[in-house]
Amino acid sequence: MKKTLCSGLVGLSIALSSAGTALAQNTPAVSHVALYVFDLQKSVDFYGKVLELQQIPEPFKDGRHVWFRMGPHSQLHIIQGAAKVEPHDKNMHLAFSVKDLKKFTAHLDHLATPYGSWAGLSKESTARPDGVKQVYLQDPDNFWVEVNDDPF
Repeated sequence: MKKTLCSGLVGLSIALSSAGTALAQNTPAVSHVALYVFDLQKSVDFYGKVLELQQIPEPFKDGRHVWFRMGPHSQLHIIQGAAKVEPHDKNMHLAFSVKDLKKFTAHLDHLATPYGSWAGLSKESTARPDGVKQVYLQDPDNFWVEVNDDPF
């Protein structure tokens, strides 16, 4: 499962913004990323309230699946069933872009959601060599999430 998740997250970080181009060229594009979680409701609250992703219909209707829209052609599938919450390496993370990182971090502050720089400095951002600013936070299952201001 970890190997599959890692592959999915790597694919997400590479191709979310180029899905339309990939489809036009008949190369693979990210369809979805699935996270296997311990407490479905905590994860739904995080991705819905903290990241403000839009929940979309899912076909299972079994109380174990919740789907979110991540972009025009990409989804996040949250699936309940993990035996426990485990630590995850920050190098394996989901990455999202926002237009205004300061506005987003103000939203995190309002919700009292911890975030910080790559180095772990609380309420600080990290500037990449290309000037993009980013912050990191963790979901209820300790999966790392990067939010940046990359305009791509």
